[in-house]
Amino acid sequence: MQIWPAIDLRGGNCVRLRQGDYDRETVFGENPAAMASRWVDAGAQQLHLVDLDGARDGSSMNREAVRNILATVNVPCELGGGIRSEQVIRQWLEVGVTRLVIGTKALKEPDWFRAMCARFPNRLVLGIDSRGGRVATDGWLETSEVDATELANDFAGEMIAALVYTDIAKDGMMEGPNLEAMAEMKRAVDFPVIASGGVTSTNDVRRLAEVGMDGCIIGRTLYEEKMTIAEALVAAEV
Repeated sequence: MQIWPAIDLRGGNCVRLRQGDYDRETVFGENPAAMASRWVDAGAQQLHLVDLDGARDGSSMNREAVRNILATVNVPCELGGGIRSEQVIRQWLEVGVTRLVIGTKALKEPDWFRAMCARFPNRLVLGIDSRGGRVATDGWLETSEVDATELANDFAGEMIAALVYTDIAKDGMMEGPNLEAMAEMKRAVDFPVIASGGVTSTNDVRRLAEVGMDGCIIGRTLYEEKMTIAEALVAAEV
């Protein structure tokens, strides 16, 4: 199972939110590139970047920060947040992002997302954020009536690189992941699923690997030094 350290960007800083709440922010560093280098030096083989400003309002304040990360580390980086047009997809791929996570636009315009998957095969990741099993959009500010697994199944057979599945209730809370929801999603789809939200301990990592997840995103617990990259990598080898 792959380990994806998370670097969440807001106003050019490296931050973490609790349950996606922009008013519950902790700043962990003013130099995201240095943080990226720290995780890679510790053994990270890929990084998960989130443009929180882009996710909330569709316009990025973090382009320079992302560019600096890409110039600093030599590992695959995926980026999510505010990617809602073909032009933006092309721009990010051209600067060196390996793949892009698209959530809100995929829910609201599924035919557009299918067309983009065909145009950029295996470069796009479906991002599904759920609250109580229902899909959340627009930087987690809105909750739809769409069932998360039903949405994922709508894209069966498309050339999708992976699915990042986030349980908002668990995100940043240091309470462990929603194993049942993650396993249910893994059973429901035919593409790789990356778990996100609540991963706190090596036991969490091990249990996610045991239920067959293809990867997991780890955030706050790394920043608070309650788990190391090396420990996570060992736990993922189930």
